[in-house]
Amino acid sequence: MKTIKFLALLLITVIGFNACESDDSLTYTAQPNGELAFSNSFLSEYILTPAASGNLGERFTWNDADFDVETEINYELQKSITGDFTDMELVGSTNQNAYAITIGDMLQYAAEAGLDNDASTADIPNTGNVYFRLRASVGTDSSVELMSETQALVLVLPESTGNEGPVCELDQLWAVGAGLPDAGWGWDTPVSLPCTGNGIYSWNVNLLNAEAFRFFTSEGDWGSGQNFPYFIGEGYTIDSNFEDALDDDNNFRFLGTTGYYNLMVNTVDKTITLGNPQATGNCEYDQLWVVGAGAVDAGWGWTSPVQLVCTGEGIYSGSINLQNIGGADNNFRFFTVEGDWGSGQNFPYYADAGYTMSSNLENALDDDSNFAFNGTTGSYFITIDTVALTITLE
Repeated sequence: MKTIKFLALLLITVIGFNACESDDSLTYTAQPNGELAFSNSFLSEYILTPAASGNLGERFTWNDADFDVETEINYELQKSITGDFTDMELVGSTNQNAYAITIGDMLQYAAEAGLDNDASTADIPNTGNVYFRLRASVGTDSSVELMSETQALVLVLPESTGNEGPVCELDQLWAVGAGLPDAGWGWDTPVSLPCTGNGIYSWNVNLLNAEAFRFFTSEGDWGSGQNFPYFIGEGYTIDSNFEDALDDDNNFRFLGTTGYYNLMVNTVDKTITLGNPQATGNCEYDQLWVVGAGAVDAGWGWTSPVQLVCTGEGIYSGSINLQNIGGADNNFRFFTVEGDWGSGQNFPYYADAGYTMSSNLENALDDDSNFAFNGTTGSYFITIDTVALTITLE
């Protein structure tokens, strides 16, 4: 009888040991359970004006996602212009139950959707939808997910009365740095890139080869800087004339030829580009042209004339490489029409009009009484002010 009791006890022990061993090997797999949904109340429409760019546009909130396990949950707020999310972009991510966007964010979405506030463009709507959804995933396993229903927000751009300008999140971007010699590393004379189109900031700037600069969203605020990695992280395509300076602030470094360019930051297409200077002022002509041996990038022909654009009230300006190697090789002339030799304006034209001119410029006394450059060969910033009647070289 004792033997039977002993064998029964031994059997119970073995079964209990195996059960414990099985419990130790259990794994808990996260499984979506229930629904994920927005919990905030949405407006019937969102009226967007640039003056309110910094204001709260909408604060998305939602319920806790349930995956049947205790784990950290990541939430992604996603948007789509088309509504089918084939063009999905991540608005932001959080491990909380709320995410806010500003009126400025919504203005950018409206620009991406092709909306405008021009009453004269009947074929372009001023009202349209932008679509949002929420995605929840578990810890580091992004394959386990819950997705909310799509929520459409109706964006409205009040029609223009003719006095409003283009729509941007900010009035302008700012830029400082040695690469922008008109600014330098300080806030006394920063370069301003105003809003010149929907989601577009641009201006004509002087750029210095091999030097660095940085963009800022607030004048005088070093903490508002946006460096090269910032734009790369936002998905921007950046002009090949720029690279990461790899300095302490990862600034932009300019790789191109020192000179005058139109610098454009397009927050809709997500591009930063350089182009020829653009007329930004009020002048008789959009630009003047320079040709001649003394303007070494031009020479005596129309293949590559130097362009001086209208940059102010009656002011033409731009970068120019001038040489002083003697004789006729120092000479050049201004023209009002590209390719038209008859539109030339020579030294006597300006002298007779009462202009005060740089001492580095003189009458060449050749057949066309061109300008002759008598200074040190190099790159200069030339300004022709038709109001103050001056021609200066810096």
